[in-house]
Amino acid sequence: MTATTHARAVRSADALRGTLLADAAPRLAAAAHLDGGERLQVIDALATVLDGVYAHLPAKRAAYATDPVQALTLLRRRAGDLSDAEFHLALTRIVAGLRDRHTRYTGPTPLHGRVAALPFLVEAYGAGPTFVVSKVTSPTPATSAESAGFPRVGGESPLSRGEGADSAGRAVGELPGDFRAGAEIVSWNGVPIARAVELHADVETGGRPDARRARALESLTFRALDFGPPPDEWWVVVGYRPVGARGGLGAVREARFDWRVLAPGRAATAVSDARLARKLAVDPAGEAVRRAKKMQFSTDLWLADAGDAATAPMQDAVSARALDDRTGYLRLWSFDVQDDDAYLDEVSRLLQGLPQEQVVVDLRGNPGGLVWAAERLLQLFTDGPVLPVRFSLVATPLTRQLADSPFNRLELEAWSPSLQDAVTTGDVYAQPLPVTDPGWCRDRGRVYPGRAVAVVDATTYSSGDLFAAGWVDNGVGPLVAVGAGPGTHATGGGGATVWTYAQLRDASAGTDDPLPALPAGCGLTVAVRRAVRSAAGDGIPLEDLGVAGRPYTMTKRDLLDGNVDLLRFCAQVLGDE
Repeated sequence: MTATTHARAVRSADALRGTLLADAAPRLAAAAHLDGGERLQVIDALATVLDGVYAHLPAKRAAYATDPVQALTLLRRRAGDLSDAEFHLALTRIVAGLRDRHTRYTGPTPLHGRVAALPFLVEAYGAGPTFVVSKVTSPTPATSAESAGFPRVGGESPLSRGEGADSAGRAVGELPGDFRAGAEIVSWNGVPIARAVELHADVETGGRPDARRARALESLTFRALDFGPPPDEWWVVVGYRPVGARGGLGAVREARFDWRVLAPGRAATAVSDARLARKLAVDPAGEAVRRAKKMQFSTDLWLADAGDAATAPMQDAVSARALDDRTGYLRLWSFDVQDDDAYLDEVSRLLQGLPQEQVVVDLRGNPGGLVWAAERLLQLFTDGPVLPVRFSLVATPLTRQLADSPFNRLELEAWSPSLQDAVTTGDVYAQPLPVTDPGWCRDRGRVYPGRAVAVVDATTYSSGDLFAAGWVDNGVGPLVAVGAGPGTHATGGGGATVWTYAQLRDASAGTDDPLPALPAGCGLTVAVRRAVRSAAGDGIPLEDLGVAGRPYTMTKRDLLDGNVDLLRFCAQVLGDE
């Protein structure tokens, strides 16, 4: 290990302790202030982008009977009467009402790139469903606000003074000895757990109820602070039934857990090139949460990501193992990779080392990434042609200006003729065209000779949706869609490439109406190009709908024993082919 790498690892290890949210909260409040003129500037910029560039606006208006542009106009009239917290929350709710994880408002915060986390993960199984603790991190004391770079404002918090204890008399922050994987969650801050999840789902993004419930369950313990307000509470009180010595569940107990603020960072192999950043189909909040989970529950692998980009392994994006002498297992964690050729090289190497009869390709929780990486990967599993998903811009005066600008020739010029034609034809969208060159989808050919089944869930999103659509529409193999509780079993339904406000502002620099800078670190991520399926699913949009597969409901053994029943189901599906 080089001295530089060692120093990074030491800093990373220190970062594992995180910061108490209670200590960071005053700094958050201080950073949120915008004067009246700045508030109007933010509102006007967001209205311009949503009305002029947002790819799904016509569909969202129809699906949810909502008009974010009108809502922003109304907010403009009362913006000066709101507190800082009320103003940012109002903007967040308007944008979140679009139910689109690509399109999110980011307010001013000193915690960019941070995730609020609790030291355990809650997952659900069965049709009920039942909620259990599936992972618990080892207890790590939180640093003070000062040592993490957040000067204290307004004195010490009760947590930082060590005050308070739960119902069993443990100090706040100390994990109960019987709170471990398998414990059943029955309440959350005094609310029955099923109801608590539903309440979170009401304010979550996602085009279908099952997708919102899946995101709500995740946000119980992990929340990306770039894309929403921090938790309202500094700690949570969890009611649970512990696992007894003989595996049974004991009487209900309560424990208190404080929120910590983590900085999971990005892997050395993630997209860093500004040009490639416009080819991302990714849920940025989901990617931050994925990294935070890795930081907490797979710490050794997270520390390995601190290496240099040239030498860092691809383990952040992909891993593989043999299940038995017939079946392999390929885990596609993310498509957020800077070098798609290196990514395909690594996947090819892993596939060649697996049993060659059949493989399970698992994309659950994959938040997306580089479009090229996802769509080019399909050819490794099929002899047939692979047609990539196609994308289009909404036809507005602003998108026409962007497409006609010489600064955007490589990025948007292909859509310019149909955007101009839309003036006379009245088409809502430009002609759909692929982002991935179709030739790139057959430049390597098949690598895995056996049968393959892909597994997705409602948190498989964006480029994960693109991969699933290509898998089904090009006849690569069967698709299994995992869910819990009632509702559709499908991917999350993220159908677009996502740009930041800064990227849009750069693209508008050569037009007649350049976008202004936003104050105090405010920003927006927005779906710019809308995706529709190709081949057998030609013309079907991905947004909100996702890609449906053979339904499967998780079992308790899946959550606590390595997906044993799910993998058996997948083997059965492959046997039916």
